[in-house]
Amino acid sequence: MKIQRFIAGALEANGYVIYQKEGGDCYIVDPGYAPNNFVKFIDENKLNLKGILLTHHHFDHMGAVKKIRAIKDCPVYLHRLDVDMYKDPVEVQLEDGDIIMLEDEEIKVLHTPGHTEGGVCFHSEKSKVVFTGDTIFNVDIGRTDLQDGDPYKMLKSMKNVVDKWDNETHIYPGHGDPCSMKFVRSNNSEFLEAMAM
Repeated sequence: MKIQRFIAGALEANGYVIYQKEGGDCYIVDPGYAPNNFVKFIDENKLNLKGILLTHHHFDHMGAVKKIRAIKDCPVYLHRLDVDMYKDPVEVQLEDGDIIMLEDEEIKVLHTPGHTEGGVCFHSEKSKVVFTGDTIFNVDIGRTDLQDGDPYKMLKSMKNVVDKWDNETHIYPGHGDPCSMKFVRSNNSEFLEAMAM
C-alpha cells in the first residue's frame, strides 16, 4: 500500500490517500480540510477514487467531504453508530469486521469506540498499517470528554483491539506523526496506563 499524507487546518489534522499504484484505485481517509489537495493528488496520479473512509464523525476529519464529492462522485463509509451525528448522506454504513478491498488488499474495519460511539480503525494486515483516527496517537490516546465519548469504552478498545497489533504494525493517526506499535509501547504513557488497569 502507498500512503500520501496531507496535514491541514487549525488542528493539523491528518488526511490520507491510500492506493497501490499510479492509475489504480484509491480511497481517501479522513479528509478534514483542503479538499483540493486530495483531488489534485488523485488527478495527478490518475487514480480512481472508490470512496471516502471516515474513522469518525468529527468535523476535523470530514470537513472536506462535501467539496470532494462535488468534484468526485464517490460513496462515504462510516460506522452506523456515527451516522446520526454526521448528518450528511452515508452510502456505506460500516460494522466491525467489514472488509473493504483496495484492489487485492483487504482493509478490515475495527470498531474502537471511546472517542466517539462509532469510531473505527482501518487495518491492513498485508501492509502492517492501521489508520487510527482519534483512537490512538503516537504519544497519547483520544479524548473521551466530548459529546459521545466514553472512557470505559476507550479502555476496552485499547485492551481488546489496539493491544493486539504487533510491534511492526505502523499507526497512521488523525493528528501527529505515524509510528510503530513498538514506539507506542515505549513512549505512549496513556496507552501504557490503560494496559496497566
